[in-house]
Amino acid sequence: MKQGKRPTRKQKELIGEQRIGNQYLNPEKWLVRQLSGNDVLLIHRVSGKTRKVEIG
Repeated sequence: MKQGKRPTRKQKELIGEQRIGNQYLNPEKWLVRQLSGNDVLLIHRVSGKTRKVEIG
């Protein structure tokens, strides 16, 4: 499995705008695994869950 990298400032802003229910994602707890076109694949630092985020 690929390792994630720290998100850049712009990526942190995008991660912070994403919502799960009524809560926002904390950019400090997510790593960037892959950038592809309009999508960013994120990995959670602790649990290892992945999430795909669209770039506006």
